[in-house]
Amino acid sequence: MPEDERLTFKEMCAKFDVTPRTLRYYEYIELLSPDREGRARFYGPREVARMKLIMRGRMFGFPLEGIRQWLLIYENEGTETQMRLWVDIADKQLAELAEKRRELDEAMSELKRLRDDTQKALDQTT
Repeated sequence: MPEDERLTFKEMCAKFDVTPRTLRYYEYIELLSPDREGRARFYGPREVARMKLIMRGRMFGFPLEGIRQWLLIYENEGTETQMRLWVDIADKQLAELAEKRRELDEAMSELKRLRDDTQKALDQTT
């Protein structure tokens, strides 16, 4: 995206497949700060890059407040601090996702066992 190219509100929603409500909310909680001209909003390269990070963070299950704080550290302290924090946050999130996977595997095993028991009971009645 060329430095001087900007996306409209509608283009930004389409590019990232988000609803207008979501985009407005990200602005409200100060994840994004588009340029405003009257009622129109325009998103430059900085906002597009931030949105990519937001979407990636959401995909990995990070809360929006954590993403917002991480972006603020970059703005206030620079890349190295942000990268160090990112490693710490990523380690914590990986541990949390591993625990969720363990819980999901356990639930799936129990559901499969109950389904198999029910199928056996059905087979015995026929």
